[in-house]
Amino acid sequence: MYIRFVNYLDTINQYRKSKISNRNFLIVLAVIVGVLAGLAAAVLKSLTHHIEEFLQSDWHWKYKYYLFFIFPMIGIFLTVLYIKYFIRKSKFETGLTPLLYAISKKSSRVEPHNIYSQIITAAITVGFGGSTGLEAPIVTSGSAIGSNLGRFLGLSYREITMLVACGAAAGIAGAFNSPVAGIVFAIEILLPEFTIPAFIPLLLSAATAAVVARLFYTQQLFFLVTEGWQVNALFYYVLLAGFIGLFSIYFTKANYAIKGFFYKIKHPYAKVIIGGLLLGAMVFLFPTLYGEGYITIKALLKGDYLSVINNSIFSAYNNIPALVILFTVVTIFMKSIATLVTLGAGGNGGTFAPSLIMGGLIGFIFAYIVNLSGLAHLNVSNFIVAGMAAALGSIMHAPLTGIFLIAEITGGYILMVPLMITTAISYAINRSSQKHSIYTKALADKGELLSHEDKDTTVLNQMKLKYLIEKNYPHFNMNDTLSLRMNEMLQSHKNICAVTDEAGDFKGIIYVEELFNEMMSNGEKDSITASHLVRSAPDLIHENDDLKSVLQKMEQDNVWILPVVDEANRYIGFVSKTAIFNKYRALLMRQNDYMG
Repeated sequence: MYIRFVNYLDTINQYRKSKISNRNFLIVLAVIVGVLAGLAAAVLKSLTHHIEEFLQSDWHWKYKYYLFFIFPMIGIFLTVLYIKYFIRKSKFETGLTPLLYAISKKSSRVEPHNIYSQIITAAITVGFGGSTGLEAPIVTSGSAIGSNLGRFLGLSYREITMLVACGAAAGIAGAFNSPVAGIVFAIEILLPEFTIPAFIPLLLSAATAAVVARLFYTQQLFFLVTEGWQVNALFYYVLLAGFIGLFSIYFTKANYAIKGFFYKIKHPYAKVIIGGLLLGAMVFLFPTLYGEGYITIKALLKGDYLSVINNSIFSAYNNIPALVILFTVVTIFMKSIATLVTLGAGGNGGTFAPSLIMGGLIGFIFAYIVNLSGLAHLNVSNFIVAGMAAALGSIMHAPLTGIFLIAEITGGYILMVPLMITTAISYAINRSSQKHSIYTKALADKGELLSHEDKDTTVLNQMKLKYLIEKNYPHFNMNDTLSLRMNEMLQSHKNICAVTDEAGDFKGIIYVEELFNEMMSNGEKDSITASHLVRSAPDLIHENDDLKSVLQKMEQDNVWILPVVDEANRYIGFVSKTAIFNKYRALLMRQNDYMG
């Protein structure tokens, strides 16, 4: 049945290829991905908001407010349970790092369960108060739609990668109703190389998703009322950019520290309890940390500058400006910790929305302090918007995404110059300290990151050593009599042999030329064993080595072929430059055929 289905699908593909070019077919698929990703974005937002609404408004119980302390832990616990019992055969991962790894090392294969599992777990985590965003899950869900549609139709790696990027762009467009930002995000974050033909599928996918999502949500996320910006305020935008750039460096380092802390906790439910209690305490003291936190930014943009403190247990002191300032500053740092604790404890979500919230609060408190000091009179809303763009651009290393996203979702295109200045400066500050973003550093450290700046490494990272190992070379034991194996040597047409002991441990190599010379010159050739001619290999390749290091060893030793062993030093086979270069050439040809 399965074979018949595959043959039927192959017949359809062959017919399609004869009637429509890859370029046009990819455009059709981009629209389909846009529709599905737009629906996924609408479902995720709707499900999350329904959970929040039920817990905060619809459910009436006189003691329910005591449960707000443990609601975040309940959400994380339910997420962990879902992952444990419903995703058994594959690994569940959060954030954009796994998506980048899939593009770099897994031929853009994104597991099918991500289409729905990201939506379910993110809605539970954030709906119950987890202090993360919905954008990374919807990007992964959209990318999974594109990946699996492309694989189902038997498309090439580059075409599947294009659909993955279309799904990501559609996810952002659907979540924020911002198609331009979706396109820019896909280009900045996911596509290692951008080509003009790729623009059309991205454009259609993002636009389609925005239209579909708008059928369910017509309300704009943020409303910005501004008369523009003043030239004499540019100095303060530069100062704001400096503060946000430094904060983004702190956030990046805090990300690694908190991840490391939770990584040391091996029991998953211990992570849930520790992280859930920490998060519940923070949400209890700082209500702004509950969920995404967009409601606070909306209030600040409307001019309600006390909204940060008003819903807390410190609201009675909202008439003291110094306390408002202190409370907001602490909230900013608590938001960063709460986000990372949510993810470390097992919840799902991303740092997209938290970046916007933290940047917006920094912009607010900066302008608020300057206005209180009497040094200048700044438009607070403008600085909130500029802070959001700068934080997103610097933390994610995606300055263009930050600029265009904020301009779209606030309608603040009139502030394009301040957005560009603050985002560029804060990004430059972060980049001077952190070469890679929080999404790419782990991959870069392992040599698993695609890079358009180093195409050789990019192609080599797509290749796997285990598929290049040749196992048809003659293989001797140390005590084997070589004269009895001569026919095998001649039939193999190989010029090198491996020698192992009885346990299979690798001992060295024998060059066939030396073997023949010895057999011709030695009168006692019937007594020659492998142990007489074995010599140490110039170097050893381990089965988990990357191809770049393999080539470096070959160049260093000036050899064309090297033996491969496993972690226990057992012989596996040989790898040659010829096999590596042939695969390298094939990958380059596959990339050149992209969208042909």
